[in-house]
Amino acid sequence: MKNLAINVINFYQVFFSFDKGMLAVFAPGGACKHDLSCSEYTKQKIKEYGVFRGSWFGLKRIWRCR
Repeated sequence: MKNLAINVINFYQVFFSFDKGMLAVFAPGGACKHDLSCSEYTKQKIKEYGVFRGSWFGLKRIWRCR
């Protein structure tokens, strides 16, 4: 389950992310105000705490984002 969640985030980062993915051309300076993007932060938290709690930390960070 943990690997599936991380693979979904990796897919998002490659194809849809404004910071690292193909859509980065539309946000040259990056779209994230944090040094560590929300998706990368969520990946780290999922590895550390598991899928449900790590995803909760990621959602809370996304809600605080601009």
